[in-house]
Order: sequence, then C-alpha cells, then structure tokens
Amino acid sequence: MVPSLLLVPFLLVLMQSGALCARRFRGGRNSQPRRSPPPPTHRADRGDTTESFPLDFTAVEENMDNFMTQVKNLAQSLYPCSAQKLDHDMKLNFLVNTSVTCNDGSPAGYVAVHIRAQTRGWYCFNKENCDSRYETMRRFMSSSKWPQTKRGTGILSPLPEENPHWWNANMVFIPYCSSDVWSGVTAKTEQNGYAFMGSLIIQEVVKNLLGKGLDNARVLLLAGSSAGGTGVLLNVDRVAELLEGMGYAGIQVRGLSDSGWFLDNKQYHCTDCVDTIGCTPTETIKRGIKYWGSVVPDRCRQSHEGEEWNCFFGYRVFPSIKSPVFVVQWLFDEAQLTMDNIQLTGQPVQEGQWRYIQNLGIELRNTLKDVPAMFAPACLSHEVITRNYWIDVQVKGTSLPRALHCWDRSLHDSRNNKPPPKACPVHLIDNCPWPHCNPTCPTIRDQFTGQEMSVVQFLMHMGFDVQKMAQQQGMDPSKLLGMLSSGS
Repeated sequence: MVPSLLLVPFLLVLMQSGALCARRFRGGRNSQPRRSPPPPTHRADRGDTTESFPLDFTAVEENMDNFMTQVKNLAQSLYPCSAQKLDHDMKLNFLVNTSVTCNDGSPAGYVAVHIRAQTRGWYCFNKENCDSRYETMRRFMSSSKWPQTKRGTGILSPLPEENPHWWNANMVFIPYCSSDVWSGVTAKTEQNGYAFMGSLIIQEVVKNLLGKGLDNARVLLLAGSSAGGTGVLLNVDRVAELLEGMGYAGIQVRGLSDSGWFLDNKQYHCTDCVDTIGCTPTETIKRGIKYWGSVVPDRCRQSHEGEEWNCFFGYRVFPSIKSPVFVVQWLFDEAQLTMDNIQLTGQPVQEGQWRYIQNLGIELRNTLKDVPAMFAPACLSHEVITRNYWIDVQVKGTSLPRALHCWDRSLHDSRNNKPPPKACPVHLIDNCPWPHCNPTCPTIRDQFTGQEMSVVQFLMHMGFDVQKMAQQQGMDPSKLLGMLSSGS
C-alpha cells in the first residue's frame, strides 16, 4: 500500500522479555545469513539530485505476489538513503514526568532510534512474590541496569529483508518494569513498597513523543507480546482517547496483540495459589488487579462491573474495543500451558495431558473465530513478532508480515470507501488438530541436548500414539508417519 511507504508510521511495541520458566522445547528456526545492507550512495557522487523507483500499481489485486516483490525492491532501494542518517541501535530515553516510575521508584522510559516503538514482561501480585521477583528478575522492576542501546529484531528491525512492511517506521521500545500487565496507576508509598504504573508509563511515553514527530504521524501502532500483548488490549483505546483529547484525533491508533490472548480455563492439575505459576489465571488477575490499582477499558468495565478481572482475557475484552486490533496467537501457547500446569519436561506427556493440549487448541480456535484480523498457527511456542523467524511462519500459505500488510491496506481502503483488496487474507487460523502440525512452525529443540526434533520425534515425546491415531483415521501407520514427516 503506497501510504505505508510514503507516510512513516509510529510503531509502539509492548513486549515481554525472558522466559516464564524452564521449558523443554524452545522455538526458533536455524538462523539464516542475512544480506547486509548496501553501502550508502551519496547523491553528490553521482552529480544528480533526483531518484526514481519504478513501481507498477496496476492490477494489484490480481497479482499480489508481484506487488509485494516490487514493494520489497523499492524498500531495499530506499534503504541506503535512510541508512545515512539512522543508527541500528535504539537509544535509551527517560520520561520527562519523573513521577511515573518503575516498581522500585526508578525512572521509567523508552528506547528509541529516530523515534521507533515497543514493550515486554509477566507480573507479581503480592508483596511476597514481588519481593522475590525483585531479587531474581530486577530488570522487570527497575531501570537501574537498563542498557543505553538496544538492537531491534523482527518487527523492530530496520532491515527490509527482515521487516518488509515496517522497516522504516518510527519505533519506540518501552521496557517493562511495572509488573502489572501494563494496567496500574498506583504510585510507590511506604505502605505498599512498590509502584504499579504500567498504564501511566504508556501514556507518558506517548506524550513525550508528541514533541518528537508523533504529532505529524498518520498511524500509531501499539504492539506487544505476552503480558505486552494483553497490555495492548487494555490500553489501545486509552491511547486513542488520550490523543483525541489532546487535539490529535487525526492520528489513527491501532493495536497488534501477540501471544496475549489468554484463557481463564480450568487447570489440568490444580495447585495452591502461592506464586504466578501455580495460581489459576483467574485467581492471579483477581489478586493482582487489587494490588496494582488497575484500570481497564471503560466499556469492558461497564460490562463486568465488580468483576473487572474479566477484562484481562482477550475474548472477554475484545468485543468492547473500538480501535482496530490484529491478534497473533499460537494455538498451543507455552505460557498458557504453563499456567494450566502442563509441564513439557521429563517423561513423555500422558494421554490425559495430550487430550488437554488438543482441547486447548480447540478452545482457543473457538474464541478467535469472530476476530476479524488474526493470525493463529497450530504451533507450540510463545511470542513471535520480535523473533528473527517471524517472516517464516505461515498459515494457509500466508506469512505474518504479509497478513499485517493486508490488514494495514484494508484499513486504509476502508477509510477511503474502497472495497477490501482481493487475495489479501487477514483472518488466518490453522485447522489441524495437534501442536506443530503446521510445517512452518518454529524449529523445536530439546532443551537438554540442543538437538533439533522432527515433528514425529516431538509428537512421540508428547505421547502421540501413531498406531491408535492411524486406526482412528483408517489408514496405515507408515502412511500417517510419512504425512507427519512431510508436514501434511
């Protein structure tokens, strides 16, 4: 879409960094060598001041692949021009309003390069586990050890071959240091010992950026992974309302929620609620929302008055959100399985656990069916938009960057009273029934050996009974194994 190249958007991403716990299976494709950007070519060396880039926009709907190739070629040809002024490293900035802080009272902030955007984290819900978190995961509660720069990957990459649609967007990474799923508005006091100001941090970053180019933007994309993905659902309308109230109603605010669509389902094995891992998702949020002094979207709060914890679960809050939101969700999310007490370590998964995992995929699929813009691969993983392999995963032949491009273009066309583009899908969900039945899923590695596992090896470890499944499908076991090995 032309505007995405000519009108540089703002990308504000909320992310969760670090693993939730020790996990046996780690996602991630083998890293492929990336082509280095060409050296800058200065206009003075050529003696001219004009450049032209052939780009044919005719019959785009009928030839989308050719169009995307041309867009990528244009991006790569433009890249040397912008590379003269841009550094790949994103630089640390603290908030002007020093009253908005991390948990321990240290100043909150953001990391930017020529103004670019993002955030990451999990949570604690009482003084005991917050004290423990502060001792073991201080980077999620304090800015005292933040690095001065950060290198962007995935959707934050400045390289067009890694980030074909938003490589030259203005990006801002907001480190997660509030432990409240970006929902709190509570300052630190002697009584509570910690500040919980996640929602205010987002608001203050947006205010700071208005004097640095955001006031001239057409689009602000608030994106996040894991706790940040939930934070997007909680804050996207608040950001839109903030900008409108400050006289910037012309900035289109959109959301991108990655791996933040959790279910408030019953755990496979119930345990005492003593920490964030052992508690049910519902109980954790019920306790946290009081401790954090959380705010939730007004329309959702009105629908669940007295039970505002419901608004932390995607399928419950989504119907109340007014801003456009694109949802990215693995159907077999590792964080969800961890909260449900499914441990993918040690002995092979038992039949009851295997059935529970399959049912989780069915439940997630059902909650996503009415979401107009979404990307849901049948993979066992967690987070994707800032991973190097985010361009490799596909659903029904469409990659995530292309689906996001189609979504961006459909929103633009809708505002201009144009019909949606053809052959440009935005509602993509796998139908196959078990983890990693999609052949483009991230590579599975055994955490202890580091060795790659084939789909067959993975399913056998998961307790997959090839003989029984083949009998149910009415086929020869060897044929089923062949289909699994080929990703059919």
